[in-house]
Amino acid sequence: MTPSIGKKIKALRKQRGWPIRLIAAQLDISIPAYSKIETGFTDVNISRLEQIAKIFDLSLVSLFTDCATTSTSSEEVSIVYEKLRTKQSQIIDLQKQLIKIHEEIRAFSASS
Repeated sequence: MTPSIGKKIKALRKQRGWPIRLIAAQLDISIPAYSKIETGFTDVNISRLEQIAKIFDLSLVSLFTDCATTSTSSEEVSIVYEKLRTKQSQIIDLQKQLIKIHEEIRAFSASS
């Protein structure tokens, strides 16, 4: 996740006067884990971003734009949403490939 999204999430939380623990509880994660989201130190998947957007009563696209009140056509939203889904799918595929490579290395090491 880019630090700018984390900064936006933090700004939204502060605008509403909500403590970190409130958002962390709604996301069912620890306070340090949520803090890492706000500071950009952790990667966040689309599902988590959707949860965060829902908590703030925003569209997912609003988290990626400069202004939460930006009006966007439903077509633009659909395009961005589909791009996000595609990237998430690519990440999952790469993770599966990495697991397979690790398993092959482990099997090769065991047979040597």
